[in-house]
Amino acid sequence: MLTLILIGLAGGFVTAISPCILPVLPLVFLSGGLPATGQDAAGPAHRGRPYAVMAGLVLSFTLITLFGTLVLGALPLPEDIVRWAGLGVLLLIGIAMMFPKVQDLLERPFARVGQRQVAGTRSGFLLGLALGAVYVPCAGPVLAAITVAGATQRIGVRTVLLAVAFAVGTAVPLLFFALAGRRVGERVRAFRTRQRGVRIAAGLVFVVLALGLTFDVTDALQRAVPDYTARIDQAIAGGIPATGSDGNRALQECVEQPSSELRDCGDAPEISGTGKWLNTPQGAPVTTDALKGKVVLVDFWAYSCINCHRAIPHVNAWYGRYKAHGLEVIGVHSPEYAFEHVPRNVKSGAERLGITYPIALDNKFTTWNNFHNLAWPAEYLIDADGRVRHVSVGEGGYADEEKAIRELLAAARPGSSLPAPVDVPDKTPTDPGQTPEIGLGAGRSLAVANGPLNKGTGAFVHRGRLESGQYALNGEWEVGSESLTSKRNSSIELRFSAHDVYLDVGGTGTVTTTLNGKTTTRTVSGAPNLYRVAGGTGSGQDMLTLELSPGLSAYSFTFG
Repeated sequence: MLTLILIGLAGGFVTAISPCILPVLPLVFLSGGLPATGQDAAGPAHRGRPYAVMAGLVLSFTLITLFGTLVLGALPLPEDIVRWAGLGVLLLIGIAMMFPKVQDLLERPFARVGQRQVAGTRSGFLLGLALGAVYVPCAGPVLAAITVAGATQRIGVRTVLLAVAFAVGTAVPLLFFALAGRRVGERVRAFRTRQRGVRIAAGLVFVVLALGLTFDVTDALQRAVPDYTARIDQAIAGGIPATGSDGNRALQECVEQPSSELRDCGDAPEISGTGKWLNTPQGAPVTTDALKGKVVLVDFWAYSCINCHRAIPHVNAWYGRYKAHGLEVIGVHSPEYAFEHVPRNVKSGAERLGITYPIALDNKFTTWNNFHNLAWPAEYLIDADGRVRHVSVGEGGYADEEKAIRELLAAARPGSSLPAPVDVPDKTPTDPGQTPEIGLGAGRSLAVANGPLNKGTGAFVHRGRLESGQYALNGEWEVGSESLTSKRNSSIELRFSAHDVYLDVGGTGTVTTTLNGKTTTRTVSGAPNLYRVAGGTGSGQDMLTLELSPGLSAYSFTFG
């Protein structure tokens, strides 16, 4: 628990000092320096205002992050309504600062809560609530883990602790700015003798910044400042433990600490919440009765995941070799991207990979959560008595996994003979310097040189040097939450270290690549899929340029 709290605090602190918070810093600074109308700048309500602002921010930030997606998903409301509400409140607060009559109208509902002398604290708390709503999109990897837990209804004690710790970590550096604003308000005479003029000026700042955030004018500021916290974010992301309910502790331990040997990881969870099945008669689900007495391999995958592409040939081979000897394989497709929710896309992806075993579409991550799963690919081996006996997360270890399959098959059918082990090449990358997967889009932009990226359409220019594992955008792009869609003169520069480069891209058009003076054009058509776009030297110095025709949507780079 202590590790979880420390990770949350560190993640929140780093996010609060990252470039994404720059547009709201003036609001935080001014929030501490401005007393309510008619108040003494050194009065008790004014001195408590920075703490009220941070209390409101922590409360709204935590509640929106944990329950926002869950609540909005159950209501017929736009997904970004919380942010729009926060911007609306900021705009109203700015107008109220400039026009006392508007402020009186806003404070009238709170007239019975307390006397006039605590108005500064009340308005500070309201401002904090609004800032928490506006600040939600500025999230790093820790907040992403919390958001996924909330969206999938997997909110347990550890998720709540992580969310609260993250919010407190966020509030610490912001409180520093609010206290600095209070100090200026106490020391600078103009804040006391010219309150009316100062409040009008501050209100104008609130209105301008609220409008700037509404129309994404602040994107230019965020792009101009290097993302100096990206590497710290990546380091923190690697240490985030699984969140959610405690459930089957034995299984959780097997997931978090895999072993090459067989062990008892508890009863196998249910494969539930699946909306559709593929590769079964009439699309019927595989029942528990049909699995009795069989050894079952449950494989979590996503059809555009390059790691899954390298693992699935082994699963296919095991299914073909051992199905007649009591092995059943069930692929659980848990989508990484929105387009992977579409059954026909999954069906096409499975056919391209030669998958013939049953596939459960786990679009709501119900089965993923039941198994406390953490990543793609992941395999859970269940014995004939329904106990999980082996867990493999990620690529590699195929020989150990097949050995475990053979041991469980032999135990289920004593005296029976098994065919020889399969012979499938292990293509797991072994170069520790290979560039890791790079996600594209507003919420996946840690590796972009001219970022951070924000949703919307914009023109990009990059003229600096790229480090290995970085990419840069040029031309006009539409930035989505998990994709980049080409508009006019759209190109990507990528410096990488790998022997193979894959682009997950969809639409109809062409991708033209230039590497080491050689230019190649590839045709793209249909739903998003992985395309091999280049072969490198693995030196870390390869520079690839990709030109995408208008209308193509790119989701990620993966490497091999």
